[in-house]
Amino acid sequence: MTYPQKVAAILPVRLESSRLPGKALKDICGLPMIVHVFKRCLLSKKLDKVYVATDSEEVKKVVENFGGEVIMTSSRHESGTDRIAEAALQLDVDIVVNIQGDEALVNPEYIDKVVNELIENPDINVGMLVNSFFKKNSPSDIKAVLNKNNDVMYLSRSDIPSDSRFNNPPMLKAYHIVPFRKQFLLEYAQWDKGALERIEFNEYLRIIEHGERIRAVIVESDAVSVDTPEDLEYVRQEMLNDLWFPKYT
Repeated sequence: MTYPQKVAAILPVRLESSRLPGKALKDICGLPMIVHVFKRCLLSKKLDKVYVATDSEEVKKVVENFGGEVIMTSSRHESGTDRIAEAALQLDVDIVVNIQGDEALVNPEYIDKVVNELIENPDINVGMLVNSFFKKNSPSDIKAVLNKNNDVMYLSRSDIPSDSRFNNPPMLKAYHIVPFRKQFLLEYAQWDKGALERIEFNEYLRIIEHGERIRAVIVESDAVSVDTPEDLEYVRQEMLNDLWFPKYT
């Protein structure tokens, strides 16, 4: 017998982005980027609450002006996952969903799909969305390879699988909507960084290095994480014809 599980999304945000400073507050079709993200999360059917976790008073003010809820966190965090782990300590929930504050085109239905993977499978502690990807030599995008159970085998900034012997093998990109069971998140945040995590600069490799599973859910999406000025322009253009945008404006 299952019981209703409380699910909260936490959106980690910092302003000190090296490639696109202040990106969380960049305007996209009349709204700051972080406002797009939390308003789209509110359209999810599986999320009971949505919070922004930040160390920035400027972000806090903007989010609250648009009706959002904010949890202030330390400025010392090196990753978004560490930031949401601190914020999760204040919440009485079963599942915490890490939704990066630069996922301005996040699809609420896809949030529901990956959260449902944890709700229906109590032995899975972490999930992750992945989508088809075709862009070559793009180190800002994290590529994923999966086993036959759709568990993540590896994550890399390089193009994987290799095309050295096979022409244009299909690739998958990590779409950073990542639900955790709260207790597992708190334990994982205390682990030391792994060797592969340090090489790839991706904190989710810490989970794989410890022999734990990340269950992937494959979706078809053109959404991108906004990491560069080019990404920002792409999202601005896509937003003009986005089906979810009119639902929260």
